[in-house]
Amino acid sequence: MQSEPETVCNVAISFDRCKITSVTCSCGNKDIFYCAHVVALSLYRIRKPDQVKLHLPISETLFQMNRDQLQKFVQYLITVHHTEVLPTAQKLADEILSQNSEINQVHGAPDPTAGASIDDENCWHLDEEQVQEQVKLFLSQGGYHGSGKQLNLLFAKVREMLKMRDSNGARMLTLITEQFMADPRLSLWRQQGTTMTDKYRQLWDELGALWMCIVLNPHCKLEQKSSWLKQLKKWNSVDVCPWEDGNHGNELPNLTNALPQGANANQENLGQCKSLEYQHLPAHKFLEEGESYLTLAVEVALIGLGQQRIMPDGLYAQEKVCRNEEQLISKLQEIELDDTLVKIFRKQAVFLLEGGPYSGLGEVIHRESVPMHTFAKYLFTSLLPHDAELAYKTALRAMRLLVLESTAPSGDLSRPHHIASVVPNRYPRWFTLSHIESQQCELASTMLTAAKGDVRRLETVLESIQKNIHSSSHIFKLAQDAFKIATLMDSLPDITLLKVSLELGLQTMLTTALSLPSKS
Repeated sequence: MQSEPETVCNVAISFDRCKITSVTCSCGNKDIFYCAHVVALSLYRIRKPDQVKLHLPISETLFQMNRDQLQKFVQYLITVHHTEVLPTAQKLADEILSQNSEINQVHGAPDPTAGASIDDENCWHLDEEQVQEQVKLFLSQGGYHGSGKQLNLLFAKVREMLKMRDSNGARMLTLITEQFMADPRLSLWRQQGTTMTDKYRQLWDELGALWMCIVLNPHCKLEQKSSWLKQLKKWNSVDVCPWEDGNHGNELPNLTNALPQGANANQENLGQCKSLEYQHLPAHKFLEEGESYLTLAVEVALIGLGQQRIMPDGLYAQEKVCRNEEQLISKLQEIELDDTLVKIFRKQAVFLLEGGPYSGLGEVIHRESVPMHTFAKYLFTSLLPHDAELAYKTALRAMRLLVLESTAPSGDLSRPHHIASVVPNRYPRWFTLSHIESQQCELASTMLTAAKGDVRRLETVLESIQKNIHSSSHIFKLAQDAFKIATLMDSLPDITLLKVSLELGLQTMLTTALSLPSKS
């Protein structure tokens, strides 16, 4: 095929302290990212620095010229570009010859080739107008024609900027957010009381996650954080700003298939992931010897998973709580625990059990606190081979589900670091309750399996089940699980487990009988 005719483009790139601060290209291509010609010239400058001649600032060159040289320089410049610069040259000449002109009131003259002052802020070139136009275009397509993918590419670009500590990351995210806030569909959905699409919700989630990365950046200045906080509050005060749950309607879809179920839910996803090998990379400038980036990452994950937090309002936000927790646990399950990491698990488990209002495994929690069943199951299986006593203590503490209790414990008011769970006697709208109860059941089943042959622990687990599990179907499932575990083919029947199975079966019958309407 005949190739396209070769075109010559005029490209100009300005640098300031190793950053491209401005670009122009005669190709006329308008995009958020640099055109191929700008990239080609940049690569040429990087790979062949000797081929690109460096010049002093033009002001220094002019300073070295005498009067005749200066006149020749100006006349040749006008001759070569007379149609472009002649009007400007005549205007400047008239102003310079006029003693009262504004230009003569300023000492010296500007020099665009001299670069910025060392105290001036320098940042990578960003075409703000193009960012706004591109985001507006993608949003207008409503998630079709690959627009969602393009927006995710923009988000990835922001993450890359943040990683490189490029100040344009916050600028670019601000421009993106402004276009999201200006989307006309927001007011339409608010007026109609309808829900936004799942794809659109996910884009807003990513937007919020990126803002968290920015405001939590330890390298940014205090005045920057204050400015961002002011801007975020301004956006939040707008009527059309979406709620976190993203749900303005009254529809309650069935979540049974929306969230993973069963004991192998995460795999009371992994199979599709590539096997990764995590290593301990030494972390410098930290207080304790032997810490690595891996130990710090695991410890931060455990702290986050164990923090007490109130269940948010709305279906979407509650579903997101479950999904995010399970995704983080799935990542942790990819890591093979060694002695160093086991120490981290032990330390955090003790902290969580002894913690006050900040711990979801503390002695007293709020009635509407997000349950710890999924997290506790992971802690239990991780700690069991190394510290069984701590594993059971953690799992048994997590078995509670206070939102289903008619009254919640008020707490020891003499201990001010514990919060008193003083709330009205009501059942909040927990749309993910069936999923939460299934996770509670899985935690109990996991403890029953591990306690086989240990009479004391089986009795303790049975008491916890009878106290905390309220669903007769889940109690019946646990009775079946206990019977299966007790009568495995390769071992003698476990009498204690059979008794547990019998007790749970009887409790199921009693609960079912009491719930049946009586005949007159």
